Amino acid sequence: MNLATIIEGHPGAAVALRYGGRELTYGEVRAQAGAMRRHVGENRIVPGERVALLLPTSPAFVVAYFGILGSGAVAVPLNPASPLAELERELAMVTATAVLVGGDGSGELRGALEASGHRVWTMSQDGQIDPAEARAGGTVEAPAADPAGAAAGGTPGPPIVDREPDAIAVLLFTSGTAGTPKAAMLTHANLLANIEQMGLSVGLAVTAEDVSVLVVPPFHILGLNAVVGLQMFAGGRLVLVERFEPAAMLELLSSEAVTILAAVPQLFAALAAVPAAGAAEPPGEEVAGTGRSAGVGTAGALASVRLACSGAAPLPLETARAFEDRFGLPIWQGYGLTEASPTVTFPDLSGPHRPGSVGRPLPGVELRIVDVDGHDVEAGDPGEIFVRGPNVFAGYLDDHEATARALDGGGWLHTGDVAAMDEDGSLTIVDRTKDLVIVSGFNVFPAEVEQVLEAHPGVAEAAVVGVPDAEHGEAVRAFVVPVPGSWPDDTEAPEGLTEAELVRHSARLLARYKCPSRVTFVRQLPHGLQGKVVRRAVS
Repeated sequence: MNLATIIEGHPGAAVALRYGGRELTYGEVRAQAGAMRRHVGENRIVPGERVALLLPTSPAFVVAYFGILGSGAVAVPLNPASPLAELERELAMVTATAVLVGGDGSGELRGALEASGHRVWTMSQDGQIDPAEARAGGTVEAPAADPAGAAAGGTPGPPIVDREPDAIAVLLFTSGTAGTPKAAMLTHANLLANIEQMGLSVGLAVTAEDVSVLVVPPFHILGLNAVVGLQMFAGGRLVLVERFEPAAMLELLSSEAVTILAAVPQLFAALAAVPAAGAAEPPGEEVAGTGRSAGVGTAGALASVRLACSGAAPLPLETARAFEDRFGLPIWQGYGLTEASPTVTFPDLSGPHRPGSVGRPLPGVELRIVDVDGHDVEAGDPGEIFVRGPNVFAGYLDDHEATARALDGGGWLHTGDVAAMDEDGSLTIVDRTKDLVIVSGFNVFPAEVEQVLEAHPGVAEAAVVGVPDAEHGEAVRAFVVPVPGSWPDDTEAPEGLTEAELVRHSARLLARYKCPSRVTFVRQLPHGLQGKVVRRAVS
């Protein structure tokens, strides 16, 4: 099997991708993915080796992703906006054989990566591979898509490589259910199983008639498999958005007649907050069966949307209410995590909309709610979510201890999330047992930020927590103990150490969303009996 086969079989002339007013058909996507397979082979990359994708949301990402998978190599999507130091750490962890870069400013990134010994390929936004220098074999001519093959819906280049179901397809960085960031191993069978599970769900079933929009970055599992994977499997059209701007997004949803909008809570809050066009805006005609206007202004921007679904972070009730009041469209909230590829539960759209509920397990997903002693709790009582199914990951790369903590001998994934299940099997998320901070849907593990802060010569100790944030859901806040002797008792702040300096220091080593938005200096931090900082006691 190979996950890359999901783009096969669709009509070659059917539009697969829309980006900036341009479009690629399924035939063209297959042709360019075939060209990528050929390029991988000519560069002597064998199945199982890892190729990193440092690409923005564009056709290049989709083409590269399916081309790499089809060659038998392992795709490693990374955040192209991360600072070089973080990218170098991640590339070293996965021992990447090659790195794909593209988008604005990629020349500087390519130069920096090449200077540190990486083999780097460059792709244009539409998915064409630029000539690349192979370390061992000199210059390799870039393979180009065969226009005739594309028009006919053919696949030039070598055939898709057959892989064992348990072969790793993707390495995706996550903070995990505990510990510092690590690479989750997702197999071809894991990813395909979850796509099929979503396709069997009453709420998430997608058809070739659907138009989805990719506004969640594809290096996030929600964007990668629940949007790109599901839509390409169904044979529908995918509209790609590299940069989110609320007003422009409303226009795009209307002009592209988008039917499925999957996003993080902060995006829905931003759309609801876009200023109305005013009383002069014509109401337009009602869209049959929806009770919503098809007007051309903001009031009718979502008239074509049949499903708005939220994931990656808890959906605040006030956001759900504001969005539905504004557009007359409910947001259906699901639950998932990277280690489950990602979707675990989703509501049944044939039933009533229940704000706060994340629905029932998808077909083929087993779920338990367990107390601290490992016993199943009674209906309505809170407990940790355990998940089992073919979508559950293979473990963390080169981290057997973390894998053993996350996966027990019975194949159950211990999520670290707390929920209550009612009598009909619907879940309501209650809390998190882990200390994750979720910023705009992205997981931030405090230990990683603390390590970076404590690497500064002026910092003795740090504690990081999440605080509510209107724009991002949560923000990272750091409490820092300066080195001894730098904070005289008669002064209000330490000498030679400022909040701005620590924020700049963090930005050099961490992705922007991981950086503290505020730093508070304290003379000491609370510690437990074992000497560890008690984050919940920090305020």
